[in-house]
Amino acid sequence: MKVSKTGQRIRTIAKKELIEFARDWRTILAILVIPLLLFPVLFILFPVLLESEAEERDLMELNIEIKTNLDSSEFETYFENSKLNIMYSSLQDENLSFISEGETDELRSLTIDAILKLEKSNSTFIYSLFYLSTSEQSLESRSRILLILEEWEKVEVETRIEGAGLDIEETLDPIRYDGQYLANDVATKGEQSGMILSLFIPLVLSVWTFTSAIQPSIDMTVAEKERGTLEALLGLPCSRRELLLGKWLAVGTITAIGVALQIAGLLFAITYLASTNLFSLPSLSALSLFLLFIAVLLFAIMVVAIELAIAIRSHSVKEAGSILGPAVLFILFPALFSQVINLDNIESFWFAIPVVNVLLALRELLMDRVVFDHIFIWISTSLIYAAAAAIYASRQFKREDLVTSIS
Repeated sequence: MKVSKTGQRIRTIAKKELIEFARDWRTILAILVIPLLLFPVLFILFPVLLESEAEERDLMELNIEIKTNLDSSEFETYFENSKLNIMYSSLQDENLSFISEGETDELRSLTIDAILKLEKSNSTFIYSLFYLSTSEQSLESRSRILLILEEWEKVEVETRIEGAGLDIEETLDPIRYDGQYLANDVATKGEQSGMILSLFIPLVLSVWTFTSAIQPSIDMTVAEKERGTLEALLGLPCSRRELLLGKWLAVGTITAIGVALQIAGLLFAITYLASTNLFSLPSLSALSLFLLFIAVLLFAIMVVAIELAIAIRSHSVKEAGSILGPAVLFILFPALFSQVINLDNIESFWFAIPVVNVLLALRELLMDRVVFDHIFIWISTSLIYAAAAAIYASRQFKREDLVTSIS
């Protein structure tokens, strides 16, 4: 009966906190809409924008100047259908690498998008290409010119090989690869997709879990001290431990909703990409999916406890925000570091390091690698870290100087 009443009081506190926190429409927007749309925008809209930009660059009409003393008939056919407006001028007796002040001004003013200087020395064509790297038009001009010169070189090489009575393929490709690269890869498309996801999903999930818990942690601790409502809660027939667990449950619920919606958006984006044959669904076993849930849960428990403790120790909402905001770096740096660790023959001690252990676990599980030694280490150490964080937070809630209202 005592346990039941304790659980009821904890649920009552959590329910009260959730109702108060969800009253603001901006909170609903941050918790529901943003995480749900994050991955669809990243996976679907972003590629569409990139494709649109590429099409826009392809349609650009660009102005280039070719300075040469050669007969343009030797190469002008390669510039046909390139959407380049070409202006020819005579090449002065100068070093090809030299560019005059007037030519520089033309490039900087975007009057000319690129300048190609071309001459012939014996049987070799020599060129120099000038452009403005801070201009998209100039960069596109450079790209098109280089493609044209590459095609011209290819034709010139083949012509000279044939003129020497040699076979083109045997001469240019004496060592040949038998088969296609993808055909020789024994990894399935699902495994390949899992590896791709493992390179950024742990980073996004960890950062989002941390950041989504910041505002509710502040609102349910130091903000209540400023409003003077925390003392009213302390007057209820509940212990400090029950108060902490209630707030912990509320913040954890909000964080879990945000992470769950983010995962839902990710699954939608992956399903969409799979339908377009651009991506395949990762091959994950039921055990891997279950352990993924456990890993995120343990990480969230630890993060919420730490953020509640930091928030209750702060003297104001402003101070709490200034501490918890930059504190995301303590998650970001390990997350970035864990992305470059080689999982093949990885040493077991990595799975005992705080934060890194969960991130590496997520990477392994997304690749459907179930290594029981690693699982035991990261689960046991995560439980220890979560318990330590909970004990630390509980001690903060027992301090009278921290829970009394600010006046």
